[in-house]
Amino acid sequence: MDPKPTAQTARVRTAIFPVAGLGTRFLPATKATPKELLPVLDTPLIQFAIDEARAAGIERMVFVSHPSKDAIERYVRADDELEATLRDRGKAQLADMISDNALDETETQIRFVMQEEPLGLGHAVLCAKDEVLPGPVAIILPDDLILGEPGCLSEMIAAYDADKAGHMVATMQVADEDVSSYGVLDVTGRDGALILAKGMVEKPAMEDAPSRQAVVGRYVLSCAIFEDLEGLPPGAGGEIQLTDAIAKAVETAGLCGFRFTGTRFDCGSKSGMLAATMAIASETAEYQGVVDEALGGAKAAATAAE
Repeated sequence: MDPKPTAQTARVRTAIFPVAGLGTRFLPATKATPKELLPVLDTPLIQFAIDEARAAGIERMVFVSHPSKDAIERYVRADDELEATLRDRGKAQLADMISDNALDETETQIRFVMQEEPLGLGHAVLCAKDEVLPGPVAIILPDDLILGEPGCLSEMIAAYDADKAGHMVATMQVADEDVSSYGVLDVTGRDGALILAKGMVEKPAMEDAPSRQAVVGRYVLSCAIFEDLEGLPPGAGGEIQLTDAIAKAVETAGLCGFRFTGTRFDCGSKSGMLAATMAIASETAEYQGVVDEALGGAKAAATAAE
């Protein structure tokens, strides 16, 4: 029998960022720029994810990347030369911003591992196995931008209880026509923000979906996930599916969804990226006039067309 987890090993200390994807939906922009560095206004997607992890108290961040995407590592790490150049040119405010955004390796441990082939999210997580700290692990998909205070990961870690469920996934209610795009929970009950489940199905047809509770890109998982991923056969799309490994451990680890309070944007799609940009711009005084003008023009065009 495994020893009872200590306070140290029960804490969520590691976050895994799967960032190896080629971003084909954003070509040609992603031919030279990793999709995780595409900006929502002036903030790259990866920065939102990093800030969310920092706010949740994550000690080590493991980035599962691809050799062609070295720009991500350059972005994540401090750039002393750039900061010095900016300060020499009297741009101290910009230098401070660059410094604040970069990960301080005296505060946060950084690891990069490579996923050479696109073998699925489950395979990407498995690539990080040797770099995680003891205890449950968090997984953040930067494509899923979740805005709100507190951050989604902070909420999940605060609610995580391995005695109730060792695997926790962020979920949201989706429309009938959208369930085939998600992993979907087989719900058994609710406990506050927790949605208890006996399994999950990856991208079911609408008529076969056990619920409308769809899994989005935040996870807090028992460290047993790595053992369950090893030797797992390919699933949907011929890839190693993380949801298959989670479902495999329902009886032993337990599974629950978590209804976060923030607003989620699917920034893996162009429409989601635009929606996120408009949402942030509409809350920023500097851009309010531009947003009002754009929306006013759209309403006028719609009225004229009627």
